[in-house]
Amino acid sequence: MGTFVGHFVPGLAFTILGLWHTHNTIRSYKLKGPSNFSSSTWFPFPSPISILHHLELYLLVSFSILAAVLQLLGSDLLTLSFNPVDFEHATMFLHVVIYSAVAIAVDVSASETLSGLVGALAASVFGQELFLLHFHSTDHVGLEGHYHWLLQVIVAVSLLATIVTTGAPNSFVAAVLRSVSVLFQGVWFIVMGFALWVPSLAPQGCHAVGSGSTGHRQGAIACGTEEAGRRAVALANLQYSWTVAGISILTAYLCLKPKIKCMEYRRLQSGGLDIGPTSGDPSESLKQVHASV
Repeated sequence: MGTFVGHFVPGLAFTILGLWHTHNTIRSYKLKGPSNFSSSTWFPFPSPISILHHLELYLLVSFSILAAVLQLLGSDLLTLSFNPVDFEHATMFLHVVIYSAVAIAVDVSASETLSGLVGALAASVFGQELFLLHFHSTDHVGLEGHYHWLLQVIVAVSLLATIVTTGAPNSFVAAVLRSVSVLFQGVWFIVMGFALWVPSLAPQGCHAVGSGSTGHRQGAIACGTEEAGRRAVALANLQYSWTVAGISILTAYLCLKPKIKCMEYRRLQSGGLDIGPTSGDPSESLKQVHASV
């Protein structure tokens, strides 16, 4: 993953997944309301074709297997790589495959008692990601180390939020936080790809270092002076804060959008009348009230 593509592609996948989860979590809360809301670690794809019901999970399995295989193959794609770093990256994807496969099996079996297992496996994905990032066989030092430390903070939030939603699935705040943190991971991977692996974007006073036998850069960024290093770290902190601001604005917008129309039974609190399915149109509700009277 020590290349621009190695950060950009997984980052794009995480970003799409995070947007998908954030949208569906907020949509589900608006449809069901606080009393009936229950978080989910995955969301079915709306399609009349039944096989597409598990599209999200199928894509996770496929992408993770492909990514793991590419990590374990050498630069010529014909030999195996025995680099511990590659095995660590492949192991992260292995846990995603396990979670996704079990989630499909549990949903097909229609066993509600096993829903907690899916949540636990989702938490293990983030737990193992955090574990392998923290005890990485490659020491990320300097500016690269700071970017990876900030990434660990995001993964830790994903882990804690997933644990909370597994034990308290009705918690909307935890569910949104988990979805947003996945989105944040994706965006931050992309930011890291540009900041660390595009030489022309190196901070002032810093430069790209290291190259492998294939010509791909294996190092990251080195700064010529201590002042340049501090300035580069400050820029990373600003990028982190700006990303938080952008995601917060997006999440607030999705939450504050007018409620989508839904078909559900609503009780008129003032009169104690049971109003039938409504489409969100006040005039329809009034017609049903008069009809009931």
